[in-house]
Amino acid sequence: MNTAHATAERPATQLHLWKQRAQHLLDHRFTTRQLVFIGAVILCLTPIMSPPLALLLGLIIAQFIGHPYLHLNHKATHWLLQASVVGLGFGMNVHSAVQAGKEGVLFTVASIAGTLTVGILLGKWLKIDKITAHLIAAGTAICGGSAIAALSPVMKAEEKQLSVALGTIFILNSVALLVFPAIGQWLHLTQNQFGLWCALAIHDTSSVVGAAAKFGPEALQVATTVKLARALWIIPVALGTAALFKTGKGTITMPYFIGLFILAMIVHTYVPAIQPVADVLVRLAHIGLTLTLFLIGAGLSGKVIRAVGWQPLAQGVVLWMLISAASLWAILTF
Repeated sequence: MNTAHATAERPATQLHLWKQRAQHLLDHRFTTRQLVFIGAVILCLTPIMSPPLALLLGLIIAQFIGHPYLHLNHKATHWLLQASVVGLGFGMNVHSAVQAGKEGVLFTVASIAGTLTVGILLGKWLKIDKITAHLIAAGTAICGGSAIAALSPVMKAEEKQLSVALGTIFILNSVALLVFPAIGQWLHLTQNQFGLWCALAIHDTSSVVGAAAKFGPEALQVATTVKLARALWIIPVALGTAALFKTGKGTITMPYFIGLFILAMIVHTYVPAIQPVADVLVRLAHIGLTLTLFLIGAGLSGKVIRAVGWQPLAQGVVLWMLISAASLWAILTF
């Protein structure tokens, strides 16, 4: 009897707890900052907000209002970006992706080797500590924040070095997302040319996908495929970094969402029945990407920008301008 009575009481107790939580939420007084931020998030979920506009809105909120949930920002952008990239895979074809990857492989190898070499030399010239300089060079060469996050444990980077490198990359990502589509239109680049240029010259996958999506669907497919293939270079670069800094192999992490992205492409290509669901997933992925870029912008406060310092920012800007110009010249020439 006692056991039966306890079992009967359990749902009632749980229901009471849920009621208490709901009441607490209803009684919570939101600050003006929180209300403005939540309103901006809702706006980013609507069709009127494009990725560049979302980033700009986030930057404005960061400078004038402040991010009320900054402690959750990194984790939220991390998961949102990965889920969005996997969702975009449901709108891509394996055969087209393989062709795009083949076209971009030589550019990828040459640009990674050149960017790492020039970045390390620039860091020495600007008297930046070698770990920070190497992280910025690797972030520019491979895939922005993902490369920095993967290499930092291998190099035993300190929190300050990691923050400066990530801050530099995120600032330049924001600029690239706004500037690249305008330059591409001004130069009358084809979608294939623009997608390849984005993948080679923009740091983070989020900004690559955002810029390419604005330019067109073919540009998006080329950019996403080449960029994710580029991310696989994290492993050899991490092994080389461990040898250079004599730290041992350490822990080398690879973004697992790349495998899920490939699986999504395979399913979309070879399982036609999934098309209605795939269309919904692609639309949700675009919304997720827009929200990701808003959150990245909202995390770039004046304090974060000032903390970077002029030398690392100078290294990042010069390196980025060199890789952008060199890759654009190569794409237009060959």
